[in-house]
Amino acid sequence: MSEEILINVTPVETRVALVENGMLQEVYIERTSRKGIVGNIYRGKVVRVLPGMEAAFVDIGLERAAFIHASDVVSGQNGEDAAEAPKSVPDIRSLLREGQSLVVQVTKDPIGTKGARLTTQLSIPSRYLVFMPGVNHIGISQRIEDDGERARLKAIVEEGAAEQTEVPGGYIIRTAAELAAAEDLIADMTYLHRLSQSIHERINRVQAPAVVYQDLPLFIRTIRDLIRPQTEKVRIDSRESHQRVVEFVEEFVSEFANKVEYYPGERPIFDLYSVEDEIQKALSRKVQLKSGGYVIIDQTEAMTTIDINTGAFVGHRNLEETIFKTNLEAARAISRQLRLRNLGGIIIIDFIDMEDPEHQRQVHRMLEKMLERDHAKTKITGVSELGLVEMTRKRTTESLGQVLCESCPICDGRGFLKTSETVCYEIFREILRVNRAYEAESYLVMASQSVVDRLLDEESDNVADLETFITKSIRFQVEPFYSQEQYDVVLL
Repeated sequence: MSEEILINVTPVETRVALVENGMLQEVYIERTSRKGIVGNIYRGKVVRVLPGMEAAFVDIGLERAAFIHASDVVSGQNGEDAAEAPKSVPDIRSLLREGQSLVVQVTKDPIGTKGARLTTQLSIPSRYLVFMPGVNHIGISQRIEDDGERARLKAIVEEGAAEQTEVPGGYIIRTAAELAAAEDLIADMTYLHRLSQSIHERINRVQAPAVVYQDLPLFIRTIRDLIRPQTEKVRIDSRESHQRVVEFVEEFVSEFANKVEYYPGERPIFDLYSVEDEIQKALSRKVQLKSGGYVIIDQTEAMTTIDINTGAFVGHRNLEETIFKTNLEAARAISRQLRLRNLGGIIIIDFIDMEDPEHQRQVHRMLEKMLERDHAKTKITGVSELGLVEMTRKRTTESLGQVLCESCPICDGRGFLKTSETVCYEIFREILRVNRAYEAESYLVMASQSVVDRLLDEESDNVADLETFITKSIRFQVEPFYSQEQYDVVLL
């Protein structure tokens, strides 16, 4: 599998595209005016304790107070091998009090109306490792499957940790560490200990609320987290950013130095592999499949729902075979769309009903196989009695749609409007209500062009009947800036 990383840097934003086999798979966007804060460490102040939720709100200097749960105060884990076993949750009042100073790290960006999510278990990532001060544990990414390699890596880190006594802590060995040389792992540990000491010193100097540590900018994080042996090229269209990346690569991942190149082309870098077009498509509800079928993706605050339809695909053999092929193709498309759109939280997939249990198994296996490439942690269930597949995908940052779009001010995010017919009938009821409550000689209705057109055309007989009934005249005026649902009834 060939892989390229394209990095587009401008003064206002940085965009990163991960391309596999010529097809865009993931997009990361960081805007200068609104940078993500996941991984940042703060000295905050507890502003409110909520015993009913076993949680607290912490002021870390943002517009909205951040949220921390009791389980994240005591034993919150962060890293690629974080434990998920259920834990007994202590009383939040025994852990925190209002006005208390607290050192915390952001695990989730503010999303929608929710504030940032916090933990007191700090974790500092490098290329191969995640260092966790105060934790006596060494974990290994589950994606490293070879038992011999796991044992080798653990032995190297255990030996290195025994020599680092200034700042005790545990480690998560990241996926990128597979087959890494011992000296590279030790260099990572040395770097992490230096950084951890620097953070500790700053914690003691600052007053809450204040930033203690900020993660690297996006174009550097990309090199740290995404570059792999199968990465063929990293192209950067900014000379200054390219120079900074080269310095980072030479210091920390010198084996990839020949893969980083400056892109001076006149053609915008995101026009390569049609990245710009693919981003626009990813903002649409509908995803067209090559067979003629299609997938509908609806993102709400609670969950994301995905529905599959055969559309124009009629197949060649029989209905069951047509459905099976459409579902297989949809499983591949869905796994890509989850990564591309950065969809997280609860995801419900409604595959077309399949009678054959073997077909169900193959579609489920296809989805699992395609999700193995996903950098985010996913958990998937089998096909339920209702024919639905339920899954979760770890959400730490806003989705692509949330970064690039806002709710429509006309429909308020509903995605649909009342018809002009419905609005006309609302106007009739409003005129009757006003006529009973107030004295007026006549009425002026101010509404959008489409509503006024209907009132003067299809509804003209009803308007005449209403005028007769209330014995008053009704005039209409088009307001070009009114949405289809807006109207006013004015007494004259």
